[in-house]
Amino acid sequence: MMALRGKALVAYLLVCVFWGSTYLAIRVGVAELPPFLFAGTRFLVAGALLLALSLARGETLPRDWPSWRTQAVVGLFTLLGGNTCVVWAEQFTDSGVASIFVVTVALWLALFDALVPGGSGRVSARVLTGLAIGFAGTVLLIGAHPRDVLTADLRGPAALTLASASWAFGSVWFKRRPGQVSSPYIAASLQMLVGGAAVTLLGLLLGDASRWHASPTGIGALAYLIVFGSIVGYTSYFYALRHAPPTIVGTYAYVNPVIAVLLGHLILDEPVGPRTLLAMVLILGAVAWIQTARVPPAPHTTAAARASGVTGSHPDRATKP
Repeated sequence: MMALRGKALVAYLLVCVFWGSTYLAIRVGVAELPPFLFAGTRFLVAGALLLALSLARGETLPRDWPSWRTQAVVGLFTLLGGNTCVVWAEQFTDSGVASIFVVTVALWLALFDALVPGGSGRVSARVLTGLAIGFAGTVLLIGAHPRDVLTADLRGPAALTLASASWAFGSVWFKRRPGQVSSPYIAASLQMLVGGAAVTLLGLLLGDASRWHASPTGIGALAYLIVFGSIVGYTSYFYALRHAPPTIVGTYAYVNPVIAVLLGHLILDEPVGPRTLLAMVLILGAVAWIQTARVPPAPHTTAAARASGVTGSHPDRATKP
């Protein structure tokens, strides 16, 4: 039984494609612009644009405090604790080593999905096997020697570990407490505004303003991340998250490196050898294995909920998308 269908599947594929290309844009951006102000500006602009478009389409802001609180918490965990740490870490860590740490988002999602109350309370052996195979395939794809990971500047690995865990927790929190929000676009815009404001304030406090020297390359990277990384990618991610378990949606982290390698081959004519092809087979096979796994029902599912087709693993099915 596929966990992702229709628009949710399209959203998941958009995340895989566009977020697979953002690592290069981030790497280019932090070479030109100070990291925290760079990330904060990205999310503030993207959030403001998305909110304006959503309100123009007739969507409305939340009318209750718990919904506002949820979007604020999610924005702080995913953007301040998650994405911003990745941006900062890419100053000290090679992209290959960074990708290995970022891929652990899928593992953290599985952990928090099992531990945070409101979900299934467990992860199937099939999903755990798929996660392990996908991680092994990613390490093979990147081609990083274990020594490279162990000897890397500790600031990068520490920040990337924090980023993965923070992003995963924020995602699961959103899944458990979606709130009464009129659309995923409103939710994403509020999260980006809160997270972007927090990151911008942090950057100003750390003196990023004095190091801001705009260049065509830096502004180009920023514009790409605003449109495709944030407005398209971030919104698509939370749309998919509302329609499938976090462990399933989190497999995007395995697909991203594959997309990055394919883009490098098609655009930059980078070589793709037998090791790369084998790694892609492992990764995509693991994703397919996880995607076709039957999601275990929540232990607390009531008879009435089972009769209506709603389970604890899919609380959003009881609400409008």
